[in-house]
Amino acid sequence: MKLGAFSISLSVKNLQVSKEFYEHLGFSVFAGGEEMNYLIMKNEDSLIGLFNGMFEKNILTFNPGWDQNAGNLDSFDDVRSIQKHLKAQGIPLAQEVDPASMGPGSILFFDPDGNTILIDQHV
Repeated sequence: MKLGAFSISLSVKNLQVSKEFYEHLGFSVFAGGEEMNYLIMKNEDSLIGLFNGMFEKNILTFNPGWDQNAGNLDSFDDVRSIQKHLKAQGIPLAQEVDPASMGPGSILFFDPDGNTILIDQHV
C-alpha cells in the first residue's frame, strides 16, 4: 500500500515560537502562512506541519498522490483503495471518504495507542 508523502502535524501553542525553534533545527517554511494559522516546514525530505488552534492532538499525516515536495505522482494508491484495505483488515475508521467519489478525499483513524492518523489525498 502506497501512502504517499509523510509528515507530522503538530498542534502548537505559539506559531512564531515553534517556527523559530524548527528553523534552528534546519527547517524552513515550505507552505502555509502565519495569517492562516499554519506552516508546513521542510528539512530535506522531512516535513513538519505547525498548526495553531486547529486541532487538539498531534497527527500523523500521509498524502497519497504527493511526493515529499507536494508534487503530484503519476502512480499512487487512491484513498478509497486504502480505505477499503483498512476496513478489510478490521481497522475502524473515525472518518471515511465516499467510496463512489473521485479525486480529493480523506480518512481518519487511530492507532492502538490513540495516535491520530490522517490519510489526506489532495489530487
